[in-house]
Amino acid sequence: MPEPRYRLIVTTGLLVVLLVLPLLIDNNKTLTTAILTFIIAALAASWNIVGGFAGQISLGHAAFFGIGSLVTRWLWLQGMPLGLSILASGLAAAAAAFVLGFPGLRLKGIYFAIGTLALAEAIRITVGNLLPGISALPATALREYSLTSRYYLSFAVLLLTVAISAWLTQAKVGLGMMSVREDEDAARAIGINVFRHKLAAFTLSAALAGLAGSSFAYFHVSYYPSLAFSPEWTFDALIVTFVGGVGTVVGPLLGAIFFVLIRDVLAANLVGIHLLIFGVLFVIVVLLLPGGMIEVWDRFRLRQRPYWPHFDPTKPAKESD
Repeated sequence: MPEPRYRLIVTTGLLVVLLVLPLLIDNNKTLTTAILTFIIAALAASWNIVGGFAGQISLGHAAFFGIGSLVTRWLWLQGMPLGLSILASGLAAAAAAFVLGFPGLRLKGIYFAIGTLALAEAIRITVGNLLPGISALPATALREYSLTSRYYLSFAVLLLTVAISAWLTQAKVGLGMMSVREDEDAARAIGINVFRHKLAAFTLSAALAGLAGSSFAYFHVSYYPSLAFSPEWTFDALIVTFVGGVGTVVGPLLGAIFFVLIRDVLAANLVGIHLLIFGVLFVIVVLLLPGGMIEVWDRFRLRQRPYWPHFDPTKPAKESD
């Protein structure tokens, strides 16, 4: 079977399974794990646009995740329809990235990374001081609380993020981002506006991070508003992306599954030292497999290719004797 057709069949089957999963099982723990996986995968995929496609290592991605969470939570609890609240969260995060990107993206390399981290921390501290209390759902929302609706929202945000990432790999603007990542001087020499492509990647990734934050706000019954601005979200997104395969479409998805499952297993069985063990595992994976889990799959496929029947769609099939 040709590889593209095989890939389409596998992808379609996986989507069908995920779509009907809440209808087939009634296990809150399973649904909760799936929701958290979708959220971290969407956040990682959004960071991958600016970090993996455009090559700009941002350490302040949690700021846009938090903005999306805060906007959705506030507007939704004020009575605005959930759909409009989510849309507003993406627009607010994109607007913040657009404004902050103009001065921020003038910095390069480590200066840009440290600058975004400092800015995100400043926003987190400000939100913590202005909103020190717990954001809890009112009684009416608690009565209507359902994990199924949270599942489908986080899944929809993930699908949108993955679809945009896949589109960027073929679109002119996405190819421009990748050119900037590889060599800014060369990209500028062939007529690519380097700053505009950086800003586009930064703004788009922030908008998608804001949508991921909105699904986080809708999922939680109660939490401190500053929690969504924690630098943990940024570093989790980086870990997931690099473990899965930075600069790839599927990498953040594989990395999120590995991250959530391994973290939960370690936390359940090795309380107290699970973070240390996970950190060591991450370092080992990055050192041995710079391309992440995608590199493992590519190596496996290359080794198995000699055993697969060669198929070249550009040549006519040979006639049997």
